[in-house]
Amino acid sequence: MIQSETLELLEWHRLCQHLSTFAATKLGAIASLHLTIPASQSASEQLLKQTKEIYQLETRLTTGLSFEGIQDIGDSLERAERSGILAGDELLAIATTLAGARNLRRVIDNQEDVPILAALVADLRTYPELEQEIHRCIDERGQVTDRASLKLGEIRTDLRKTRTQITQKLQNILQAKSGAVQEQLITQRSDRFVIPVKAPQKDAIPGIVHDTSTSGATLYVEPNSVVPLGNQLRQIIRREQAEEEAIRRTLTEQVAAVKPDLERLLAIVTTLDLATARARYSFWLGANPPRFINREEQEITTLRQLRHPLLVWQQQHEHGQAVVPVDLLISPHIRVVTITGPNTGGKTVTLKTLALAALMAKVGLFVPAREPVEMPWFDQVLADIGDEQSLQQSLSTFSGHIRRISRILDALEASSHSPLPTPHSLILLDEVGAGTDPVEGSALAIALLQYLANHAQLTIATTHFGELKALKYEDARFENASVEFDESTLSPTYRLLWGIPGRSNALTIAQRLGLKPEVVAQAKNQVGEATDEVNQVIAGLEAQRRRQETKAEEAQKLLQQAERLYKEVSAKAETLQEREKALRADQEVAVQQAIAQAKGEIAQVIRRLQKGTPKAQDAQQATDALNQISQKYQPKVPPKPKVGFMPKVGNRVRISQFGQTAEVLTNPDEDGEFSVRFGIMKMTVKLEDIESLDGQKAEPVAKKKPAPEVVTPPPPAAPAIRTSQNTVDLRGKRVSDAEIILDKAISEASGQIWIIHGHGTGKLRQGVHIFLQQHPRVSNFEPAEQADGGSGVTVAYVK
Repeated sequence: MIQSETLELLEWHRLCQHLSTFAATKLGAIASLHLTIPASQSASEQLLKQTKEIYQLETRLTTGLSFEGIQDIGDSLERAERSGILAGDELLAIATTLAGARNLRRVIDNQEDVPILAALVADLRTYPELEQEIHRCIDERGQVTDRASLKLGEIRTDLRKTRTQITQKLQNILQAKSGAVQEQLITQRSDRFVIPVKAPQKDAIPGIVHDTSTSGATLYVEPNSVVPLGNQLRQIIRREQAEEEAIRRTLTEQVAAVKPDLERLLAIVTTLDLATARARYSFWLGANPPRFINREEQEITTLRQLRHPLLVWQQQHEHGQAVVPVDLLISPHIRVVTITGPNTGGKTVTLKTLALAALMAKVGLFVPAREPVEMPWFDQVLADIGDEQSLQQSLSTFSGHIRRISRILDALEASSHSPLPTPHSLILLDEVGAGTDPVEGSALAIALLQYLANHAQLTIATTHFGELKALKYEDARFENASVEFDESTLSPTYRLLWGIPGRSNALTIAQRLGLKPEVVAQAKNQVGEATDEVNQVIAGLEAQRRRQETKAEEAQKLLQQAERLYKEVSAKAETLQEREKALRADQEVAVQQAIAQAKGEIAQVIRRLQKGTPKAQDAQQATDALNQISQKYQPKVPPKPKVGFMPKVGNRVRISQFGQTAEVLTNPDEDGEFSVRFGIMKMTVKLEDIESLDGQKAEPVAKKKPAPEVVTPPPPAAPAIRTSQNTVDLRGKRVSDAEIILDKAISEASGQIWIIHGHGTGKLRQGVHIFLQQHPRVSNFEPAEQADGGSGVTVAYVK
């Protein structure tokens, strides 16, 4: 009884009504209006998991979860089980419900991270064969179709023929007796075909009168010549009705045979719709999923920016005032919180908000508070809240509170025998101890709160008794809170202040409202200096708290500003990085274009030399051309090379200026100069102009003379150039023949030779490479440049 009283006091039915508006089906709306509050924490957690998965699913699907076609077929199933015959529209509703449930299961099965919902629909049976049979026999209007049975098709064929004969005869009569009829019309009266005949001329068309007009001027007559056909039509209609009933009876029997599965289907669909309503209502509230904590493990109850859901609805749909949120941070050792402060300050709303939050979490709803939402699971939520304000404070009011509190204590005693190791009840008391003598009421309130501290998980009580404020300093399980009051505007702010007891503002309000100063002064004297000092201390604490909150808000603003600046700087840095990447990409493209152009110009020089027998003058011209190309495309700031290489005679080095490899002929002198040979040309280079084949830069030579004489090197020789003399064409040769030709060419060559073997099957190229690896005079070999034939030509370096 006290449970239902508490729900009534908290206006739980209004919240259920709001929830039902988010249901998609009639069954879901009914389930929302009659929410069952779970009796175990595991059941509540299961409901919350359903809500979370639906919430995630709704955010991913463009149109949300669809319940189209699903109807309440519970009454139809009951009538089918009792051998009743279902109507066509009832059978059609069963078919659409099966299709809608199948679509729901398909959508859920296509999702990967909804294990709770997937398990829920795993055993769902939708009987597609029954659905197809119903659609075959029943059309969209709920009528039995001609294809339902062969016999029905024949009956309806006869029916159409008979109707055609009747109408044809009546048309002939209308034409033959046009002067006797009121109008050229064929109509029906009592399922008989009739024509309108003028009353004075009824004898012109003998027949049966089935009806008359209101004025009596028109008689609706079935001519005697049509009566036999009419009787025949009635018999065919009865046969049609009997066949339709037989078809519907067969379908009904098929439905009754699977009634348990269909009831299970309805239960699953209702569960899904209820979970969807919870998710959509939670989304509308801007709520967050709660986490149930264990206060015995020293976890703190955290409810920041908690809002009253009914006030949120009132604000959105009824143009109510803005909802002021409250912060509830309750340490695990606290068992009783006493809230003090002036009337209409929000104390009762705070009680209701916390109670509704606890109930919403139990039924699987999200809580309208800022994350994280952490609160205990309460097995009972019991309240004694009186909202009505009356001038009469009689014994009946006090006795009503006491009776309700007695029922609360009885419920606590009953729950103490439950298997739960510790009490898990939430008790809410409004104006505890009020309605009687203040001294006795205060003593009763203290005793009651001390009892609840021992037998309830958490108790929140509002009071005006100053003695209750001192319980905090006597028992660590007690905490004080108060509702804030703005003395400048003489109005409450509805903010909850923790750790500070409320103070009486009656005298201040009275003075601001114009009460005579001498009366207020006399009242202050009656209160006493001690009480005045306590109020001053409380006022000082409130002022100090406001200053701290102001500083905290300023610090929060600075933090938000710093975060905003950090995001701006990060965005700019990211933009600069992207621009740098773009510039590098553009530079790489430009370099590739320059390299391609340089290679083209070098290829032109090589082709010019290959046209005839190369001469020293031609080689010098080619060297000059390559020097110009190198100066044109060589980067001004080369990357820092590796240091630590010293060339020796016989080593192969790379000339950075030309990008060509050469053989060292002499060791570097004291100036770091030495001779190299590449191709048919020799030249003198410096250590800083060469590097090893693995990229190491040569070590500089330490000069003995402080100012050595500068020796001007001779002009560099041209790189190795492919000619007819250093080119061997092996295409079309066998490997054995190619080895003989290749050995002769290597013995006569010095420097590089170009060996043309083509692609083909690759055997000739493989044989050439094996031969070159084993030849003592070949230092190494590599594929030719793309312009010289690529992988179809091999360049061999002869010692």
